[in-house]
Amino acid sequence: MFNGILPVWKPAGMTSHDVVFKLRKILKMKKIGHTGTLDPEVEGVLLICLGQATKLVEFLMSGRKVYQGSIILGISTETEDSHGAIVDREFLKEPIETSRIDHCMKEMEGSIVQIPPYYSAVKVNGRRLYEYARLGQEVERPKRIAQIDSFERLNIPFFDIEEGTQTWSFRVLCGKGTYVRTLAVDLGQKLGYPSHMSHLVRMETGGFSQADCLTLEEIQVAMNEGRLAASIHPIERALADFPKLELTDSQAKQVLHGAVLSEKEFGTLIDQSTVLFWQDKALAIYYPHPLKPGLIKPQRMFTGEEEK
Repeated sequence: MFNGILPVWKPAGMTSHDVVFKLRKILKMKKIGHTGTLDPEVEGVLLICLGQATKLVEFLMSGRKVYQGSIILGISTETEDSHGAIVDREFLKEPIETSRIDHCMKEMEGSIVQIPPYYSAVKVNGRRLYEYARLGQEVERPKRIAQIDSFERLNIPFFDIEEGTQTWSFRVLCGKGTYVRTLAVDLGQKLGYPSHMSHLVRMETGGFSQADCLTLEEIQVAMNEGRLAASIHPIERALADFPKLELTDSQAKQVLHGAVLSEKEFGTLIDQSTVLFWQDKALAIYYPHPLKPGLIKPQRMFTGEEEK
């Protein structure tokens, strides 16, 4: 059985679950998870956790992500992307100034409020929003806070004088749970026109990029040739951005048994999830004890021991 992170380049037309299903067959193992759903129409980096690395799924889902896509100004759709029916159209008689586009994109950086699109998996009263949409029913959608670290234009906007639309590409660095489709729609509203996201690719997530990825076809070939292990990244790489502490031999023995430890043993305040290393190997993630100040306890163990 493999243990580690396998970055996969998910093709458009497949769900993230489809990828996991295929990998279970290719790798002949069940303990596989992914670190953040990509819409079927979106291609890009999908991190697959294998074996012990499945304990990292929720941590990697919370990491920063980089997307590249395109916006069409002048047309909105029911799904907020190019796959839905047109619901509004407003002809642009002249192009929006590039400086104004850049200014509005800059204003959307930071902590912003988003309302999830109807065609999303968010639950309201026990039912997915897309279920309400398919039934033609309206419901109050919950507001969400999204963190946008950067939102930048990548090319000179193209003005289609015949269609009365304007299109440009963008790059966004954002946090967990951001709806990039909604970001495109909200930008259009700031500019005074209906809009939608016409294309999207996830370029980076969890510190992995397209250069690290294999396609499903490449994974199958590497598995057949017995060289797939070389493309599986150790748990330690996925934890590179976490706070970390090096253990002494005696501390490592305690951690191997999932012991609750005192911050005093490390001489520092530990106020967040922290990776404990011994001999360059991650043994566990510890976090502040919720009931006992000054103590830390296991949050995830990578030693085969169960969390306590």
